[in-house]
Amino acid sequence: MTSPDQTTNFGFLAEHDPLFVEIAQSAERAFASDPNTTLIKLRQLGEALVQHIAALAGVECDDQTTQADLLFRINRELKLESVVRELFHILRVEGNKATHQFRTKHKEAISGLVVARKLAIWFHQSFGKSGTQFKPGPFIPPADPSAQLSNLQTEIAKLKYELQQANTVLDSSQQLNELIAKEKDEFEALAFAMDEESRTLAQRAATHEDVLRQQQRDYEAKIKALQSQLATQGDKAQAAQRQVLSHTTQAATQYIVLDEALTRILIDQQLVEAGWQADSEALTFKSGARPEKGKNLAIAEWPTQHKDDKGRADYVLFAGLIPIAVVEAKKENTNVAGKIAQAERYSKGFSVTSPLSGAWELAGETIAWPDDYDGHFKVPFVYSCNGRPYVPQLAEQSGTWFRDVRHPANTKRALASFHTPEGLLDQLKRSKATAQRILQAEPFGYLKLRDYQQKAIVAVEKNLTQEVRVALLAMATGTGKTRTIIGLMYRFLKAERFKRILFLVDRSALGQQAIDAFNEAPLEQNHTLSKIYNVAELGDMAAEAETRIQVATVQAMFKRVCMSDNPPPVDQFDCIIIDEAHRGYTLDQEMTEGELATRDTSQYLSSYRRVLDYFDAVKIGLTATPAKHTSEIFGKPVYTYSYREAVAEDWLIDHEPPVRYQTLLTQNGITFAKGEKVSAINTQTGEVQSAELDDELNFEVDAFNRRVINENFNRVICQQLVQELDPFGDEKTLIFCATDLHADMVKRLLDDAFKELYNGEYNQAAVAKITGQSDKVGQLIRQYKNERYPNIAITVDLLTTGIDVPAICHLVFMRRVKSRILYEQMIGRATRRCDDIGKTVFHIYDPVDIYAALSDVNTMKPLVKDPNISLEQLLDEITNPEQLERALNAPGDTPEQSHADVVLSQLSQKVMRVLRKAEKKAENKPELKQKLDELHDLWGVEPKSLHRHLRELGPTQAAQFITRHNGLLNQLNEVNSLLGSDQQPLISMHYDELTGREQTYGVSEKPADYLDSFNHFIREQLNQSAALAVVVSKPRDLTREQLKEIKLLLDGAGYSEAKLQTAVRNQTNQDIAASIIGHIRRAALGEALVPFEQRVAQAMQRIYQKHQWLPTQRKWLERLAKQLVHEVIIDRDFVNSRFSEQGGAKQLDKVLNSQLDTLLEELNEAMWPDVG
Repeated sequence: MTSPDQTTNFGFLAEHDPLFVEIAQSAERAFASDPNTTLIKLRQLGEALVQHIAALAGVECDDQTTQADLLFRINRELKLESVVRELFHILRVEGNKATHQFRTKHKEAISGLVVARKLAIWFHQSFGKSGTQFKPGPFIPPADPSAQLSNLQTEIAKLKYELQQANTVLDSSQQLNELIAKEKDEFEALAFAMDEESRTLAQRAATHEDVLRQQQRDYEAKIKALQSQLATQGDKAQAAQRQVLSHTTQAATQYIVLDEALTRILIDQQLVEAGWQADSEALTFKSGARPEKGKNLAIAEWPTQHKDDKGRADYVLFAGLIPIAVVEAKKENTNVAGKIAQAERYSKGFSVTSPLSGAWELAGETIAWPDDYDGHFKVPFVYSCNGRPYVPQLAEQSGTWFRDVRHPANTKRALASFHTPEGLLDQLKRSKATAQRILQAEPFGYLKLRDYQQKAIVAVEKNLTQEVRVALLAMATGTGKTRTIIGLMYRFLKAERFKRILFLVDRSALGQQAIDAFNEAPLEQNHTLSKIYNVAELGDMAAEAETRIQVATVQAMFKRVCMSDNPPPVDQFDCIIIDEAHRGYTLDQEMTEGELATRDTSQYLSSYRRVLDYFDAVKIGLTATPAKHTSEIFGKPVYTYSYREAVAEDWLIDHEPPVRYQTLLTQNGITFAKGEKVSAINTQTGEVQSAELDDELNFEVDAFNRRVINENFNRVICQQLVQELDPFGDEKTLIFCATDLHADMVKRLLDDAFKELYNGEYNQAAVAKITGQSDKVGQLIRQYKNERYPNIAITVDLLTTGIDVPAICHLVFMRRVKSRILYEQMIGRATRRCDDIGKTVFHIYDPVDIYAALSDVNTMKPLVKDPNISLEQLLDEITNPEQLERALNAPGDTPEQSHADVVLSQLSQKVMRVLRKAEKKAENKPELKQKLDELHDLWGVEPKSLHRHLRELGPTQAAQFITRHNGLLNQLNEVNSLLGSDQQPLISMHYDELTGREQTYGVSEKPADYLDSFNHFIREQLNQSAALAVVVSKPRDLTREQLKEIKLLLDGAGYSEAKLQTAVRNQTNQDIAASIIGHIRRAALGEALVPFEQRVAQAMQRIYQKHQWLPTQRKWLERLAKQLVHEVIIDRDFVNSRFSEQGGAKQLDKVLNSQLDTLLEELNEAMWPDVG
């Protein structure tokens, strides 16, 4: 058995701490007698290494911090490669199993030692004195005392299989009985030997444990001292230390070779975690392993033959007696995706013989799935992998590639891991074709959807029939995306198209809003979605088997996927619906090859994208504002319903021309003279600091409330707003501020102004700040939505998207917004109809000239790739020989460049920004000028020209220059500190007053010009548009489609009902709420404008007088009259829409004694009588 002076495989760890070697040796010593203890000790070794790295990197932890959480924190600072995290994960998981199960075999313990040694070598190459120059010797596995027993068990299994195949009764085989007797003897001998070894070790164990405890105390003291030392370091020193550690760990990672032994361990582990029994050494065809009822086995080296081509599948996965998947496993650096074809060949060459059952039978097929070229696929699913964790930018060379071979249109795709046995069986039995037939036959009536919502659902379902796994719906804010989602989910689940749907939101408030809708919106037989199906709500993350819908925030799901000891299986959800899909684009851009060779991939991947990539699911995104990057994830929208269309069809509300406020300061800007004493707010401490200006400073309106804060400007605007807004009314207001402090200021100024205007009548609860910093923010949002107060909300970004408050009629922009996407989302807060308060338009107040800076959606770029890339990292990439070598051989942005040129260019830009600014400010800062003179002497180059000098040298010589001047980073940091911060907003006391309030109409500045241009446009279009001709000649014959066509025609030319109404009011001082038909007829015929409500009242009066109505009929007519003021086209569709809950047109016709059609005809005639 084990020799007392056995040579350890971990001796090199003594350089770091004797504790590491003692733990590792304890694991090796225990191997023969107690493989369970080996894995427990190896887990402890992994924990000790992680704690050591955390201490070096200054990552805080305490007794409550789990190993998984600590690794996540380390990864956030050092950007560990995924393969390192996977090795730590295996040690942790296997150690936990050994602690709780007590069934570890020697083979599992050897695998643990292999993984631990790989990690130990990586650790030593990362943090040892020799670095990556350290050359470890070969791993020397301890002698396996169970080898003889394992061989016997293999022989027994093979013989059993052969006897079963020959239909021989097992008990009658003398050979088998002899082998079983031998197995029993061997088992007893092994148990005796392990017990003897255990007793021998026990005599030395006390000594070893004493040594271990003392070493542990010494180590803990050492760690505490290191943590105290790091705590005294400044942020910059700590950042520099982490930068160095990040580089060394990444350099060492390049030397982790996934050889066959490690690849086998990794793939076995991934299969086990997905729920398969896997052991590629013991569970092999050759060793006699065969499928068994009730077991999910991954059997290695299964023989196949397709035509004359014989081969062994690396694994065949069996769900009981059904061969359900083939796995092709390859060593590292192989094109994994390209090996799917080999797995497909094994699927065709698999022989399904008794007692096995063909998977096609379970799927309801009579024969296996035909291949278009030759043969049939006997196994429906195929995989190809190399054990390497999935990296999207290295997709073809990493992860687990998968293909469902049952349909030729199914393409291969990369997964984060293997499916579970239950997941594959579900895919096998869940028929997409049957589900599609059910969906096509399923009626929509009971869903009570609007026409465009139904079209959106049909578009998604049609997209899925084409085997496309992503879909994007672009629907304007306020058009009922949640109702569309409910209809979509219900139909999917009713047709059994999906097993479990994840509804993903980016904020708890949106999730709660969705849950409320799931609990309230009626479906079939007036049951709600959550009553029909089990809905797991926010925070309830343990998905039960019966859970059909899970509502979760991206952040909570990211934590489960990336920071959990037990991440969910990749097939836990087979459909993900993402609300507000445009919000996830930040940092989702793929890396260039050069960046991939030199930088960590996780720097570029947002949590949103990681969650989407993790699950093997159909992804359906919904957004009001699809950006270029949203389309890159979900494809182009399968259906679009725009804001202008929704306004044209009267589903959404239009806004009047924005009210633009001009003040002295917005016209002239804010100027500070040279030498003037100014105050600035330190945004980190909140302190006000004073200084003299070296230069004149000018701020235009775009900097207001961000870089310069002037209370007088805000006071002037607030004093004007109180003239426009009613703090007691039903109409709600939303004010967008620049920062939380700015929101506090606006709240105070509005309170002052309202109190001055209304004295004691004003209630300060009418105005509330609702930002992330507010107390009980969820309760505030609910009050704003449902209660009288607050009716004016001040926010920064919390309410910019997704919150649904239909009564919002006023939007105030106290800050500039450059993003068109964000602007449209903000505008979307006020577009919803609210007939209860008679909302017909909404108003925009603009004191900061918001429209001057808006970018076009299509020109929006995602953030620069890794905007946080530091000067330290760039210097590191150019000066480290190994990194520079890789960068020189990796492609750049253009064919002539290498990635090293790109890095040098980025570095030069950062250097230039610091030193040019320093040159400019040095005239008035003697200590800064002195520093620049010192650097000039030191570098031999003028500081302001250093960036140009580095570019002229090229990457290799620039690296030598920077290495010679190895204090460059510290020198630049000194210059930076002498420069001071520009991020401190200045406080301005400049006087301000309102100089103008105007509404603009695009190119026509005055209302009269706008109305004249409209008249001209109508007369010009009359002969070209049949719909316009109907409006002029016989408006009562106008159809709904024609009205939409007219509204979109006018909209395209810049004319809308809201703008025309405002122009008439501003020109005539009369508020005439005429319909668009009235405006067109005024322009074409000179017909006087009549308020639409007046038209309705006059028409109804004629109807009341024309017939003798019964009291019940009269009540119905009065209800009809109230709805008519919102509708231009009066037909049965209108009646069905407005009175759906009361039985629609059918019921009204019954009440009116079958006179509904006559009534509608008379109403139209009365509203639009023939002219003269």
